[in-house]
This record gives sequence, structure tokens and C-alpha cells, in this order.
Amino acid sequence: MNKRKIKIAPSILAADFSCLREEIKRVEEAGADLLHLDIMDGHFVPNISFGPLIVKALDRLTHFPLDVHLMIKKPERYLEAFRISGADYLTVHLEACPNLAEVIRQIMELKAKVGVALNPQTPFSSIIPFLKKIDLLLLMSVNPGFGGQEFIPAVLEKIKEAAQWISRREIPLEIAVDGGVGPQNAPQIIEAGATILDAGTAIFKSTNYKEAIDSLRGQR
Repeated sequence: MNKRKIKIAPSILAADFSCLREEIKRVEEAGADLLHLDIMDGHFVPNISFGPLIVKALDRLTHFPLDVHLMIKKPERYLEAFRISGADYLTVHLEACPNLAEVIRQIMELKAKVGVALNPQTPFSSIIPFLKKIDLLLLMSVNPGFGGQEFIPAVLEKIKEAAQWISRREIPLEIAVDGGVGPQNAPQIIEAGATILDAGTAIFKSTNYKEAIDSLRGQR
């Protein structure tokens, strides 16, 4: 039985934006740990979501840490704006950062936690040189850009590889998984070594947020 603390990060993109205050209150009361905010620019991914103004509004509505997931090209142009708006984690895609070391340096200068995301096809080995400088490794389990996609089972092996590599070196690093996460696959994702489950549809499309979050943690 896995005894690690598993954090649940509701993905706000799946929430009802007509009543965000109520949605956030419900996931807070249901036992979530942080909020996951997907920022999409229509270039790095084909969809468009929202920008710093919405992040700022969300920051005023919650005491939760905000993981701002920048699915955008040249994220370095917007790091400061999102940090000022309330981002606690600034998570960029390795695939969008030709000079990832410099982007990590900029995030550290802004005194935010550093997150780096990998698309499903990107091998874990590509992030190894940077692991000691980041706080969060986000492994995408769908192709980024749209919610409601099905989990890609092959990503489980990448989660295991990452968790084993990090554990052997005792690096204090969170492993988050994002995409198609639900009660049907959460046990395997947790067993593979994830410490944060990002979930949108599984929570916000459920009728009982607490039951949904408990199910993700394997408490039901």
C-alpha cells in the first residue's frame, strides 16, 4: 500500500467559468491541495485559454498554490507577468525552450517554484541534466492542448523511470501527471511514482467533488 502523500491539483480549465468562486470553494472544501492552470497560446498547442488577468483573479479567490502550466511558445516573455499575477509554480515545456537552463534561471530569479513539463513522446532522459534545479516534473499523459482526452498508458513507464531515478538520488522533486487522470487509472499512476495528480474532467464533471478527489487518492 502506497503511503506517500498524494496531492490533487484540480485543473481549472474544466471548471464552470460562470461561477469560478463557487467552483474553487468546492474543491477547497473537498480536500484538494493546489490548483492547476493551463495557459495555451494557439501556437505551441492549437487551443487558446486565458492569461495573467484570470490568474490574478483566481489568486484573489484562493489560498491554494497556483501551478501555472505555460503551454506556450517563448514562455520567457511572460514569466514575470504570470508571477506578478500570483503564480507559485511556473511550469514550462522543455519542447518550447531551446535554452531551458536560461528559462529556469529566470524563474528562480522571480522566486517562483520551477516546473518543467514533458510531452508524451519526449523521453525522460532529456530532462535529467536539469532535475537538480527544478521543483516539479510534469509528465503529460495526453498530447497537450485539449481537456477530456484519454490517458496514454505508455506514459506509466516514464513515470516509473522518473520516480526511480529521482529516488535513487534523493532529489526533493514532485512528479505530477496531467491528462486523462481519473479513478480508473489513478492507482497505477500513484504506484508508478507520481506525487501530484492533475485532474480536470474527473473532478469538475463529477456530482460530488469530495468523492471524486477521495477516489483519485484511493480512499474509497
